[in-house]
Amino acid sequence: MKTTKQYGKQADRALSMWVKLARAFSVFNKRTHDHIRTFGLTQPQFGVLESLGHLGPMTIGELCKKMLVSGGNMTVVVDNLEKEGLVERVRDDEDRRSIVIRLTPKGKKLFGQIFANHAEYVTKLASVLTPDEQEQLGCLLKKLGLALRE
Repeated sequence: MKTTKQYGKQADRALSMWVKLARAFSVFNKRTHDHIRTFGLTQPQFGVLESLGHLGPMTIGELCKKMLVSGGNMTVVVDNLEKEGLVERVRDDEDRRSIVIRLTPKGKKLFGQIFANHAEYVTKLASVLTPDEQEQLGCLLKKLGLALRE
């Protein structure tokens, strides 16, 4: 049963898509956040470890762009990871004026232990879709996201 007025076929279709996208994201996001918490990490902390683990050392600014968060928030996340001995701030070899964040040996070890587990969990959540459907959904979401950034 529809809960909205008819606003025209195009608007109704867009509103229906938005509601479905928001609901699916909310549930998927809650499940992955809960899973990440089992590692003793917050979502932003996991995101930093994931970014550094896959892409290597990055500046705070690069991490902010990658994770779509503000510099102030990222500084707090990195500070907390640094206190745990998982990341460290070092001078960039290519530009000594710049400070980069990199995983410590302890951070690399943790990343290695948890990321495969997390990937397996996300794969299980996504398994309700066929591989082709997952690919198609990924392409559509990327198209939507890129268009909305402009």
